[in-house]
Amino acid sequence: MKKEHTVHFKVIRGTETTLLTGLIYLEENQQPTLQDFEQCLKQCGHDVHIENKEQFIFRSNKPGEDYLIDVLENYKPNAKDLPAENLAKSFMKKDTFL
Repeated sequence: MKKEHTVHFKVIRGTETTLLTGLIYLEENQQPTLQDFEQCLKQCGHDVHIENKEQFIFRSNKPGEDYLIDVLENYKPNAKDLPAENLAKSFMKKDTFL
């Protein structure tokens, strides 16, 4: 049975960095390979080749579009929902000094 594996990657264009995600479908207990990451990036619309195998860094193949993609293997997104926490705090009664 195949399971979804979310891939987080960083697109680096000059001084601009964008965090994006993609999906890989893998068999249970299977780890993604370099080719899986490359295929995922191509399905996301990036024509890339591997630049650094050890750090999973890819470079664009398109002339005039020189950018890097860094696959973030151990990325852990922020588990907190900041807008919800701020909304909850707005309903809390503030301490008043007597």
